[in-house]
Formats: sequence, structure tokens, C-alpha cells
Amino acid sequence: MSADRSPATPAAPASSAPVSASPELPPPASLLAFDFGTRRIGVAKGHVMLKQAEPLRAITVSGDARFDAIARLIKDWQPDAFVIGVPRHPDGAEHDMTAAARKFGRQLRSRFRLRVYEVDERYTSVEAESLGARDVDSTSAALILEQYFREHS
Repeated sequence: MSADRSPATPAAPASSAPVSASPELPPPASLLAFDFGTRRIGVAKGHVMLKQAEPLRAITVSGDARFDAIARLIKDWQPDAFVIGVPRHPDGAEHDMTAAARKFGRQLRSRFRLRVYEVDERYTSVEAESLGARDVDSTSAALILEQYFREHS
């Protein structure tokens, strides 16, 4: 889907359309990306002008402590928006983690009042492992952010 700011619908294929955004907002410049998991959340940062993503340290705490950690990242990096990876089966079908990742995206938007863009994240963990990443989750988040940049260039 293009960079228009029309909201993503649950039945639509994963795309980088924002979960919720106002049409009059400028495109984001600075982004934080997340590879959502139930035990760890990979994190990466990047800037649209440079089109480069840098893995940060994965979040390994649970519950509200996760959102406290994200709040600290927001304070440090001051992103304009978030990008989340939305997992799917190889054939594109949704599964339990698809819904969980989307819920996480809604929580981010609700808590931090920033736009959330979705990116199809199939195979990012496999690619991160093949690159020999020490932190597979955050390297996956960087790959998710790079996919967002490719879709918006």
C-alpha cells in the first residue's frame, strides 16, 4: 500500500499504512521499529532521510515494564512514529501472533500518541540469524524498518 495515510484494516494484507493517523500530519522523519514477541521485543531506530536502521537493545521485561522501557526509548530518540512487524504464515494467512502484534501497535498508539505503521515481517528472524546477529530480535526490527524505507522511497 502507498504512503497515503489511510488506516489499515484488519482484513487487509500487512502493509506500512498507519494503524491510525490524520491526513494533515507530515510524513515521519525519525522512527522506532519493533519486532514484537511475547518474551522479547526487538527494537531499532532510523531516520527516513538516511534510510538506515540501527538495532538497539531488545526489551526483555514484561507487563507495564515493557512500556516503561519504550517510554525511555522515546525520550532518548524522540521518534515521530513507530513501525511494527506483523507476522504471518508463509502463505500470508494470519495467526495468533498477527493479532498480538496488531494489539501491541494499538497499545503503542494509545499510550504514546504516535502513528504506527505495519510492515510484513515474514522471514526477518531467519534473515537476522543468517546474518549472524547477536541480538536476532533487534536485528529483525532493523530489517522491518529497512522494509518500511523500501516501501516509502
